[in-house]
Amino acid sequence: MDIVFLLMSLSALAMMCYAWYRVTKLRRKLPGGIMKSTSNILGELIGLFTVGFIALPFFPMLPQLSKDILVSVVFLFAAIFAVIVINLFYMIAADLGF
Repeated sequence: MDIVFLLMSLSALAMMCYAWYRVTKLRRKLPGGIMKSTSNILGELIGLFTVGFIALPFFPMLPQLSKDILVSVVFLFAAIFAVIVINLFYMIAADLGF
């Protein structure tokens, strides 16, 4: 079971690194304004999640209280991330006239 956990952790880390790479490329292409500031926030959140995924293989060694706090922090920032992405899609749809 430990090997499955490690493989899933490494896969998640690779995907987050790819997401961070993509948002960094997108940031360079966007002009200033709300899209650029939103992509900056998304990039910072993706960076935070990437750091969390780097720490994930060490998760079993943490005491239970630390695990609970870490999970609640990740859930909070994941919720913030979801709200930002949904708001971004609403802004894009409004710009397109939907």
